[in-house]
Amino acid sequence: MRRGAVNGRSRPLTATLAAALCAGWLLGGCGLLGKPQPLSADAPLVMSVTSPNFKGGLIPAEFTCYGQGGGVSPPIFWSGAPPGTKSIAVVVDDAAAPISPKVYWIVFDISPSTTDLQTGALPPHARTAYNTAGTDTYDAPCPRGSAHSYRFTVYALNTFFGSALPGHPQLLPAWTAIAQHVIARGTMTSHAVPGRRPLPQLSPGHSASPTPGT
Repeated sequence: MRRGAVNGRSRPLTATLAAALCAGWLLGGCGLLGKPQPLSADAPLVMSVTSPNFKGGLIPAEFTCYGQGGGVSPPIFWSGAPPGTKSIAVVVDDAAAPISPKVYWIVFDISPSTTDLQTGALPPHARTAYNTAGTDTYDAPCPRGSAHSYRFTVYALNTFFGSALPGHPQLLPAWTAIAQHVIARGTMTSHAVPGRRPLPQLSPGHSASPTPGT
């Protein structure tokens, strides 16, 4: 991501974001929007984003698809939202996906006074949009073969969407709306490693053979 304030000669942010999602299932054809670009936001990178559970930049297995139940959303803490912030949005994505950027989670309409997301939970009134997988929940990262990096980005917005967006909007409309109102951001890049999927829960008297990790 590029640091610093918006350059007046930069492409309009909404066009950049629309292009970023062209190659995905969200858009059947993108016309002249051009080659897909990594998801980004041209806003000052002044916010701090951390997670107390990520040690050494590693995402613990419980927050990936290798965790029990397929993985829960991790705790995320932030600070540095500027004056004029009306709401916060959080996006988890993988800009290095082989075909197009993959979005695992979008949370928006978080109160500006809120400074964290807790494990597997959302603060009051916060909402989620659909992700690349087509669900409106946290899609736990699932690296295969080797370690892979993921971005956790927090956006300070100059609006609270409320009824301007449906309860659980589709990915592109939600991301475009967020992009139009970003005034500051912060990001944390962490990596996850392949593991072994947890065994299914079986009734007493039954057993299962271990499945190899992927």
